[in-house]
Amino acid sequence: MKEQNATEINDILNNKENNLIILDVREKWEYDICHIKESVHIPMGQIAERKDELNMEDTIIVVCHHGIRSRMVAKFLDASGFINVINLSGGVDSWSKEVDQSMPKYV
Repeated sequence: MKEQNATEINDILNNKENNLIILDVREKWEYDICHIKESVHIPMGQIAERKDELNMEDTIIVVCHHGIRSRMVAKFLDASGFINVINLSGGVDSWSKEVDQSMPKYV
């Protein structure tokens, strides 16, 4: 599992060389307020039972609000055999400050 900031993740998304999945693990109400375009929403509490919906060979960028829940999910996926898992450090909060200033913010 790797940690990368919003700018680094944006570079990866713009490159699109690999099969990429942006996995948003926040609750539905959070996801409804804002999310990164084309992200897949699976709340943290459902990851264990729904991890088979993800391809173990894809690059999976895990996202939450500030990067704490996503770090736990990224570690879980890594331990479950997923090959390339990246945590967005700072979460959508940092994404909204560094990459997409038009993204709604919440506390």
